[in-house]
Amino acid sequence: MQEKCGVVGISLPDRNAARPLYYALYALQHRGQESAGIVTHDGFQQHEHVEMGLVGDAFDESSLSALNGSNGIGHTRYPTAGGVNECCAQPFSVSFKSGSLGLAHNGNLVNAGDVREELASLGHAFTSNGDTEVIAHDLARNLLEADLVRAINSTMNRIHGSYSLTIMHDETVLGVRDPQGNRPLVLGELEDGYVLASESAAIDTLDGDLIRDVRPGELVVLHPEGTGYDSYRLVDREHTAHCFFEHVYFARPDSVIDDRLVYDVRRTLGRQLWNESGIETDVVMPIPDSGRAFASGYAEAAGEDGAATEFAEGLMKNRYVGRTFIMPTQNERERAVRLKLNPIKSTIEDRSVTVIDDSIVRGTTSTQLVALLRDAGAESVHVRIGSPPILAPCYLGIDMATREELIASNKTVAEIEEDIGADSLAYLSVDAITTALDRESTDLCLGCVTGEYPYDIDGEGLDRNVSRPVTDDPAGADD
Repeated sequence: MQEKCGVVGISLPDRNAARPLYYALYALQHRGQESAGIVTHDGFQQHEHVEMGLVGDAFDESSLSALNGSNGIGHTRYPTAGGVNECCAQPFSVSFKSGSLGLAHNGNLVNAGDVREELASLGHAFTSNGDTEVIAHDLARNLLEADLVRAINSTMNRIHGSYSLTIMHDETVLGVRDPQGNRPLVLGELEDGYVLASESAAIDTLDGDLIRDVRPGELVVLHPEGTGYDSYRLVDREHTAHCFFEHVYFARPDSVIDDRLVYDVRRTLGRQLWNESGIETDVVMPIPDSGRAFASGYAEAAGEDGAATEFAEGLMKNRYVGRTFIMPTQNERERAVRLKLNPIKSTIEDRSVTVIDDSIVRGTTSTQLVALLRDAGAESVHVRIGSPPILAPCYLGIDMATREELIASNKTVAEIEEDIGADSLAYLSVDAITTALDRESTDLCLGCVTGEYPYDIDGEGLDRNVSRPVTDDPAGADD
């Protein structure tokens, strides 16, 4: 599984946007570690700096000083469509007859190939195989024939899939969220301007205040002078398709997404994990850092039920080792577990242990972890997972393992338990997810755990979203 991207857009009246964008990208670094970039506009021309690597490696004082302008967008990327290469690093920028355009994308289109072929037949030349460039070309073409709002409306009705976008058209910054709201995007107010970002943690980093989530199908236009914003609901659907895995794993626990603090959701999921499959052991421990909130809620619920279960840290994380799912080969993934986690033997030795993590993908990491705990002297090892079994790929922005690689795609829970060497294994139910998020399953994307997707993707599932009529005049702003 690979990580989704982070996007940000800022409009300020009296200072350069580059440094606030840089800080916001740092806050979104967990969403992408392959490349980072910023595009600004000074009222006369567009400036850009995009590099491979982490945010701190991609920028220095010189590059930030060259990014003039009080309006800008930024992006931090981990590859989904387009692969790992410099030409797919973002924001993607282009100049054309109607001005300059920059675009940062979090998500994945499911009809990018069709749109690309159509645009290529009309004379558009592409420099990458990423779907972000497809969106940029389609929007640029529409801008030759319509105003900004109508152009974006046309593009939203042409592209199909998952996207949260920050866009810069000349010096105007915009945010767009797909009609299902699959990827998060929030709006915030700064002391001297406004900000759009993938997560509210980026707004907090800038000492701003969260206003609200950008609504599914909504366009938000920040005033270039930083004095306010306009909102346009361009596409309306009967159901949303919020990605439940944002709350389970991807988002920072201190972020608020779709009106829910992620940390609170994970603690609630941990409590439900105890209610569904709790087992009394000497100690409950998280896999750092992703399992911590789940384990906290699990242990709290266990204590309320009178279980004599201690909550303790039993694994120490080496924070200078990259995430295991970034490792490209099986041998490297196995080695990474030993490099990344070291057991605290006094917590584990001669004790029964419940270890809690957010998910199991291939099963390699879980197998190594169980062996690590047994080597440290655990009397028994029970594994509890804060999500349902991942049995199908994601087509909407997460570069997940293939069906053949997903351990739950062709094995029962009992078989996985035997494979990883645990004394017991239990996952959270889909019902627990919908309860914790207070949403119907028809308003969540659960494709990776049910095989039923919000779009008809290569026969995987049916499109459950029914479009409502879009007004012929989308230019009426609210808010």
